[in-house]
Amino acid sequence: MEEAQTPDYPEYWEADVVLRDGGTAHLRPIVPEDAEALQAFHVGQSESSIYLRFFTYKSKLSSRELARFTNVDYSNRVAFVITIASEIIGIGRYDRLDDPAEAEVAFNIADTHQGRGLGSILLEHLAAAARENGIRKFSAEVLPENRKMITVFNDAGYEVRRRFDDGVVMLEFDIDPTERSRAVMESREHRAEARSVAALLAPSSIAVIGASREWGSVGYSLLEHIVEGGFHGTVYAINPQAFELGGMVSYATIAEVPHEVQLAIIAVPYEQVLKVVQECADAGVKGLIVATGGFADDRVEGLSRQRELVRNARANGMRVIGPASLGIINTDPKVSLNASMAPKLPKLGPLGLFSQSAAIGVMLYAAAARRGLGLSSTLSAGNRADVSGNDVMQYWEDDPATSAVGLYLESFGNPRKFSRIARRLSRSKPVIVAKSDLMGLQLPPGHHVRTTQAPQGALDAMLRQSGVIRVGTNEELMDIAQILVSQALPQGPGLAVFSNSLALGKVVADAAATHEMKVSRLETGLDLNTGQSVALDLLRTKLMEALRSPDVHSAVVTLLPAVGLGTDDVARVLQECSAEAGKPVVAAFTGILDPAVRVEGLLAADTAGQAGARQPAVPSYSSPGAAIAALSAVVRYTEWLARDQGEVVEPTGLRRDEAAGLIDSLIEGVSGARLVTMTAQQAGELLACYGISVLPSAGFTTADEAVAAANSLGWPVALKATDERLRQRLDLGGVRLNIVNAESLRHNIEHMRQTLKPFGDIGLEIQAMAPSGQSCTVRAIEDPLLGPVVSFGLAGDAVNLLGDWSHRIPPLTSVDVADLVRGPRAATKLFGYQGLPAVDVASLEDLINRVALMKDDHPEIALLEFNPVLVSPQGLTVLSADLRLANHAQRTDSARRAMRD
Repeated sequence: MEEAQTPDYPEYWEADVVLRDGGTAHLRPIVPEDAEALQAFHVGQSESSIYLRFFTYKSKLSSRELARFTNVDYSNRVAFVITIASEIIGIGRYDRLDDPAEAEVAFNIADTHQGRGLGSILLEHLAAAARENGIRKFSAEVLPENRKMITVFNDAGYEVRRRFDDGVVMLEFDIDPTERSRAVMESREHRAEARSVAALLAPSSIAVIGASREWGSVGYSLLEHIVEGGFHGTVYAINPQAFELGGMVSYATIAEVPHEVQLAIIAVPYEQVLKVVQECADAGVKGLIVATGGFADDRVEGLSRQRELVRNARANGMRVIGPASLGIINTDPKVSLNASMAPKLPKLGPLGLFSQSAAIGVMLYAAAARRGLGLSSTLSAGNRADVSGNDVMQYWEDDPATSAVGLYLESFGNPRKFSRIARRLSRSKPVIVAKSDLMGLQLPPGHHVRTTQAPQGALDAMLRQSGVIRVGTNEELMDIAQILVSQALPQGPGLAVFSNSLALGKVVADAAATHEMKVSRLETGLDLNTGQSVALDLLRTKLMEALRSPDVHSAVVTLLPAVGLGTDDVARVLQECSAEAGKPVVAAFTGILDPAVRVEGLLAADTAGQAGARQPAVPSYSSPGAAIAALSAVVRYTEWLARDQGEVVEPTGLRRDEAAGLIDSLIEGVSGARLVTMTAQQAGELLACYGISVLPSAGFTTADEAVAAANSLGWPVALKATDERLRQRLDLGGVRLNIVNAESLRHNIEHMRQTLKPFGDIGLEIQAMAPSGQSCTVRAIEDPLLGPVVSFGLAGDAVNLLGDWSHRIPPLTSVDVADLVRGPRAATKLFGYQGLPAVDVASLEDLINRVALMKDDHPEIALLEFNPVLVSPQGLTVLSADLRLANHAQRTDSARRAMRD
């Protein structure tokens, strides 16, 4: 095939990637200037590797071969290279065959980098590029002895067909993502990112660059805390102005350190950071913590420097925490790492914490320490230029020392990926996320991320969909965390309330009811002024009696001060009862004025904790309301955990390839933010590819044209204004229904034009009458932050005035679809209301499922809106469809692995 003479370089195909062992590399399309590097790569290969790739041995590539391999058109011929420090370590390419939907694919991986997962990464990116260029099948010719390459294809999750022909293994497979191929990609991504974070949290050696003798400086504190924390690895101090620091020899630069350094902590002045990062790259450092601020939080110039920092680090195999990071902590006794500004290593415990800005990190650490919560690990991402909450969740999922996680998020980098990881992690470990109501709507200081245009509530809906426990403040996060790290999960909403005050007990019971807890037992007026021994025995007896009941799943004990009865004594009894019953018990001590008496946090705790195990203690609160709110949040999480999550249902009649071709033809030449509004015919063709039909309508100019159209559509008909403000407004004269003949139609046209004259020159159309039913609205958009968002509501004032929508982020399982339909407050009307029959909810769920699949498949669909959809007891009818397309959006979470920009 003829190649393009001046192909446009697809810069958006470039990606930083995490390798199987946790290292990083840069993947990009090949360019003609790579000829010399490609020759060096080839010459460095073993004879065996060259033979397996070319089926013969050639010591060097000819100039003609170099020109062909490095000059591609990025359509019919595509090649990617993976580089570390500008050195090519892997190459993958495809060449389109005579069948334009098929291409031949080949790889070549450097001998010294085999086993790091480069082949599977190249295959994912080649497949994504090929699908974009209309290719649907890959084939490959592989020598039988090239078992590694055959394994790459077989393990990718595709249905690989193989045959032998003249001593060569012929492989072919369809490259459209499948459930298995996505699962394989996500599993590989999970392992690689978990290992990259593990290497940062458990390094064998650390260098503090910018270590200082000046007490109180960042460099002084970091070095001191690492040493005083008892880090089990080797520590190096780097400072060109000092010969000795912290009792150890100081080196002028990291290049002078005689041994390999795994983790470098950079605390030098802002203007020196980029130079130091390059020195770390040259020295072979594996990871960086940048404590220095002044990057993305310093206007455009700072953001540019931050991007250069990250780009250089990743290209040289290093991951970056920061800039402006508070540091990291790992309490594992085998590591004992306090590379943070915290004055001492916290006690061992099962809670993992992630924060972004240093200020929030300090608040979280202080709240955990004040409440006596033991930690497994903490990470402050600072500006979150590279390592993010997604990466740390990947690590915590496999970490046996962590049984619950808390994240304070000020921004999202890749929310679709967050949703995917959190949904998986939440199945094994509870995830608490603190976020403000403005998150996603504005940029926090130091963060360069997308903001959302999605409807209000969509972001929170995504979190609920993922099983995340969402809170607003760090104190609420800790309220919930102290239950999760110390108590068994409740198996239902049944609650026992105990108090030594009748009024207080009733107030707590009322609060529980507002949080949808079921008060199964209310025990008030406990007389605890009978001496310590008698009072504690009474409390123990009453509490155990309640906890043995199958209707009681948890208990809250809220007490006013009692003479001679200390909070620690009460907590000890509650702890024993909770442990014996295997049910959570929380305490709330109110009215205690003595500041020396600890009433908030974990009480009666055994400080000799075990990694990953619950802390044997009672979560205590100074406010009964906080206790109930925290316990109810845990109950909602366990209810989500117990639910069948459903599965993605593939409906019949899908023609995805045909839809993709139609969209490609319509957006050809569209650039920037311009939208293409599809005609009714174009929209009908696209929707038909997903088994969706729209009731036909016809515009007209004259009454005669309207009558002719009605004869074609079939009587009776509806007469509607085409103006979006009026087409559903029966009260404003924008709709006339059940017009049964030509005479009536002519009369209604004349009358409607007179009625609508105050609104201007309004166009009219007619449409066949649909069966009467509940009017609904289905909407889907492509959001800059969240990607595809599907929304549902009941048409009219419910959505227009009250904003009564529900939202979900595709892909949607059957349970997600059902929740979406039942989410609006007005959804009661769908299931029989005021004596009316229930509508056909199954047909509505099928429509929404098809919309969600179409929107997930095609980011080019900027807006899809069905308004209205009439749902009757026997089915549904889509009366109007508005579809708008935009230029191809590069989603942040797709069927190829790539690190966030």
